[in-house]
Amino acid sequence: MSPTPSYGVGDASYQAAGGIDGLRRLVADFYQLMDELPEAGALRRLHADSLELAADKLACFLSGWLGGPKLFQEKYGSIAIPAFHAQWPIDDKLSEAWLTCMAAAIARQPYTADFAEYLLTQLRVPAQRIVQASRNRHGHP
Repeated sequence: MSPTPSYGVGDASYQAAGGIDGLRRLVADFYQLMDELPEAGALRRLHADSLELAADKLACFLSGWLGGPKLFQEKYGSIAIPAFHAQWPIDDKLSEAWLTCMAAAIARQPYTADFAEYLLTQLRVPAQRIVQASRNRHGHP
């Protein structure tokens, strides 16, 4: 029996997510849920009518973020996630809608329970940084 991979070490998280193909499936489910869930309506309206570019950017970002190939940087250049998102007034409610969609999308994947929990926990960190960056820019309390 092989030992449990150490998520966050090397490309263990990227591999657990199914590589880029697995991440593209996750992102496709995520944006489908954003289209369907009523609580994500305000979040969906912040996006373009077509989600194709957003989906590619998110999958490419997650690839590098999870220790795989740095596809976002190769394709789109460098990005500071909180600063980029600060152009929109993103509050806790929008952040929670994003995390709700992502949690539901993660649940649709063939991930182990421990990786699913790890991934959602890790995603809460940039989600909170985005809210803080938006507050700093837009003067929210």
